[in-house]
Amino acid sequence: MSDRYFVETPIDGSQARLVGTEAHHLIHVMRGKVGDQITLFDGLGEEFLCRVDQVGRSDVGLSVISRHEVDRESSLPLTLAVALPKGDRRRWLVEKAVELGVARLVPLETERSNDRETSAASVRLRQTVIEASKQSGRNRLMEIGDSVRLLDFVTDTTDDEARLVAHPGGAKCHDVLGSILQRGSALRGVSLVVGPEGGLAPAELAAARASGWRIVDLGNRILRVETAALALAAAVMLYAPAKS
Repeated sequence: MSDRYFVETPIDGSQARLVGTEAHHLIHVMRGKVGDQITLFDGLGEEFLCRVDQVGRSDVGLSVISRHEVDRESSLPLTLAVALPKGDRRRWLVEKAVELGVARLVPLETERSNDRETSAASVRLRQTVIEASKQSGRNRLMEIGDSVRLLDFVTDTTDDEARLVAHPGGAKCHDVLGSILQRGSALRGVSLVVGPEGGLAPAELAAARASGWRIVDLGNRILRVETAALALAAAVMLYAPAKS
């Protein structure tokens, strides 16, 4: 049976309870029964080995057998700010960003893509984050920030972060990564910007450059938003120093 489940309420005692979609999955899909052992995580960094004590119609009561701090996060905090694509492409981008270890995803509003996230869409994206975290073994949930204007985002970063904007005609990506990310553990984090299908407007690129962002080119083929975002995130993760 699938043995990793997410609980919304932080686990701080000897008892835990599954409710909602997670309880439904255990009860009705996995046919969980009293005595089964499963792993819970609450998004705060720990895993909990638990035993099923009670199975109701819509909830499951469990006893905590043991708790473990299991850190599967990247040593290089990565923020991915992106003009999100539509539909399944959006969900796929979020899912793979979780798997790659992105710490924070920020939906961007740009001149050529001004869609704001609705509350319903945010709920769906968070559920995608939970499902991807269950699958990939992450015990901390990737944060999804509020939608923000690109012009505001590029000015709201610190000088000691590596800050990269994906855009045709920029410097070669591997050259920039090699020179900036060799700082390794000296970096507080990395921020990436990927614009919409139509690209960033000249004024947006100018604002990013004026704020110290480096413009990087991902190659001579035209990439969709989700491809560009994940390719750049994966490239950055290759430079993350190993944790001691």
